[in-house]
Amino acid sequence: MPNFDAIVIGSGHNGLVTACYLARNNYKVLVLERDSTIGGAVRTETMFESEENPNGFRMDVGSSVHIMIHQTGIIEELELEKYGLEYIDMDPIMSYPVPTGKGVIHFWKDIERTLESISKVAPEDVENYKEFIDFWGRINKGVLKAFMSKPAAGSLFAELTKAQIREGSMFKKGEQQAGLQKILSSYGKVVDDAFESPHMKAAIMWFAAQSGPLPDHSATGDFAGWQSMLHESGAKHPKGGSGMLTQAMKNMIEAHGGEVRADHPIQKILIENGKAIGVQTENGEEFSANIIVSNAHVQTTMMKMVGRDHLDDSMFKKVEDINVGNGFGMVIRCAVEELPEYTAAPGDPHIHNGIQLLAPSVQYMNNAIGDYMHKLPPEKPAVLCMTFSKIDPDVAKDGKHTLFAWAQWHPYELANGMHWDDIREREAQKIYDVVTDYAPNMKGKLIDWYIQSPLDIERKHGLLKGNVMHVEMSFDQMFMFRPIPEMSQYETPIKNLYLASASCHPGGGVFGAAGHNAARVILKKHRKKFFSFS
Repeated sequence: MPNFDAIVIGSGHNGLVTACYLARNNYKVLVLERDSTIGGAVRTETMFESEENPNGFRMDVGSSVHIMIHQTGIIEELELEKYGLEYIDMDPIMSYPVPTGKGVIHFWKDIERTLESISKVAPEDVENYKEFIDFWGRINKGVLKAFMSKPAAGSLFAELTKAQIREGSMFKKGEQQAGLQKILSSYGKVVDDAFESPHMKAAIMWFAAQSGPLPDHSATGDFAGWQSMLHESGAKHPKGGSGMLTQAMKNMIEAHGGEVRADHPIQKILIENGKAIGVQTENGEEFSANIIVSNAHVQTTMMKMVGRDHLDDSMFKKVEDINVGNGFGMVIRCAVEELPEYTAAPGDPHIHNGIQLLAPSVQYMNNAIGDYMHKLPPEKPAVLCMTFSKIDPDVAKDGKHTLFAWAQWHPYELANGMHWDDIREREAQKIYDVVTDYAPNMKGKLIDWYIQSPLDIERKHGLLKGNVMHVEMSFDQMFMFRPIPEMSQYETPIKNLYLASASCHPGGGVFGAAGHNAARVILKKHRKKFFSFS
């Protein structure tokens, strides 16, 4: 049985972050990926080759926009640019084309430029946005520090208190109670209270909704407030596709003597006397290691790879009861003849540099949520459109373009006996129709598409019920509650078995914080002679 210092199950970006830190510290690392392509939900595949388009199209099949990871220092610490990673700035980060009439709000990294854009569409909210970013920017200095360390009881509030003392102005004089109320409020209320323009409300709420919980969920205010951090880090797209991040991490691991192997689905974690000692693949291959790290979903890890034989009934039940939710969204990855020409902003030279927010109003989103609550796909989906071929011609080299359209509030479990395999194309067409409503030139411009319904996402990435955040990002499943209190320190009841996925604190998105924090825990417990960690 081949022996390693550490085995990482799954090659999603969090697992690779952990593997990179271990490899950098002279651990002999093996990463085993179940699919034929590494990267988990941060990967890019070439599709739709033809005589007309011999190069095909570079299609992201998971996360595309990289924001959070640029606030962590991980890219710089691991020196990933040495291993083939090159980022392209997305600026403006996102744009909101006015659904009727003319005008577009551009959200630039530069706040003054953003305020200037807001002034042309929603002048009543220029000062409101400035105050909003100022308030949440102070809050999020402490929140980010809490995200980048293992959670403990009161860790968030401890970091916020430290920020108040250190910075002297987390809350301005007299705003403590009102400030705390905002933090504990829902992001729907935070947005509604902060802005006057229906366009600003719709734009900020739709972006906040990308974290998962519904707008009326308590203690989600900072999902809107995280807007402030966009002006710190901006957003970026890896040249050649989102998967270039995970490819660079693979290169880094291999340069440090580690191995990353695809087509190695894990059937079970080998356990002796309550201690993880290795893994067995579905074809019976076995590998041993002193440290096992799972980047897979927490329920897949504990209920299938570990199993009832190694967990007491109460622990198994706690894992089983984790709220995965009922789906999240779906996405269409389109090869198209040309870029959308938005009626609201004809000839705009900037709108395709970043995300395009296609959600006409807050009520429009509430209608979609209403359908979702009845286990129905939204009749009119809210859409987040991404056209990376504008800033990265490498993803579509034959004069054509890529268009990714993510839509939200698509239930995994459907009412009325419906099944996703029967309705996926119909629902995909609804999403494309939203794009054509905003940009009529896109009618008849679809070359081909790759559809990912919630069921497709589960099948492709092992994301149960299609939840791209692994488990719901509600407050009762964040910080020291994620995924359950007994496993919130990245450790499990099985000795030497660790978790490093989005199932853990601080959650999903292209962040890498869970992998970073898991690596810190592992390196502290299993020190080697040349231990180092920035």
